[in-house]
Amino acid sequence: MTVRFVRLRIVGFKSFAEPVTVEILPGLTGIVGPNGCGKSNVVEALRWVMGESSARSLRGGEMDDLIFAGTAGRPARSLAEVTVTLEGTQGRGPAAFADQDELQITRRAERGSGSEYRINGKPARARDVQTLFADLASGARSSAMVSQGRVAMLVGARPEERRSILEEAAGITGLHARRHEAELKLRATENNLTRAEDLRQQLEARLGGLAEQSREASRYRELSSALRETETELLAVLHARARQAVERAIETTARARHALTEHEEAAESAVVAEFEANQKLPAIRARADEARTVLERCRVTAEGVTREEERAAAQAKSATDRLHQHEADTAAAQTRVEDATSTLE
Repeated sequence: MTVRFVRLRIVGFKSFAEPVTVEILPGLTGIVGPNGCGKSNVVEALRWVMGESSARSLRGGEMDDLIFAGTAGRPARSLAEVTVTLEGTQGRGPAAFADQDELQITRRAERGSGSEYRINGKPARARDVQTLFADLASGARSSAMVSQGRVAMLVGARPEERRSILEEAAGITGLHARRHEAELKLRATENNLTRAEDLRQQLEARLGGLAEQSREASRYRELSSALRETETELLAVLHARARQAVERAIETTARARHALTEHEEAAESAVVAEFEANQKLPAIRARADEARTVLERCRVTAEGVTREEERAAAQAKSATDRLHQHEADTAAAQTRVEDATSTLE
């Protein structure tokens, strides 16, 4: 079944500020207009959606130049989108869309953010889109896209260029693209193998050190296991000690509470005794005052008695002295009497 281009929709690409849909009907479809009306922009939009990556090939300095830049009466747009619709693509599209008979290939560019591809609304790679059109003997740079001066260039083409034209006509351009991609992957795989071999040699050189490290790691695991067991035992002992300390603390707390209760009772009794003593204190103070008065009187009396005793003692001494004197006088008188008696005799 022949694949056919049926529709081209352009929005915001170059001079197309508003959405424009070009129906490509069976037979010959032509676009007629004066110079500068944008006829070439239609072909460039088709080349762009087919995967053209060079802005210079589309008469622009960079990809942002392909977005409508605005005019005096229209503001610039920040998005350009071109969609081409294909029919009869069953078995010809990428693997994810091989069973679909109609494909819509969309390329969207946002100012300052690059572009992206979508196939039937799902994200796709640029390589998949380029390979799809290469399988269809078409593409952004295909000889089927005949522009000004293209005929003369084909006539004067070199054998290599003619060969590429024949390959497009034979429909094997996609195979060359796939082969080129496969060769790139193969070279990348060879480079990966080379790097893997270098890494293998480096790893072999490090194998001895790694073996030593493995032994050290095994020893470390053994020591770690023994350490964990020891720590477990230590924690068990500490836990038992802590539990015993808690039990002792509970017992001490119970005794302290009992002692506190007893002290509270004693304090309560002391308060009652203090209250009773305070009740009896005025009478005791009165008796104490009376006793103090009696004591003072007794002290005064004792002082008088002491003075009387001292006077009596002085008088007794005086009397004793006179008695001694009288006794001495009596003895002297007796002696004189005896002398007188003797003399008288």
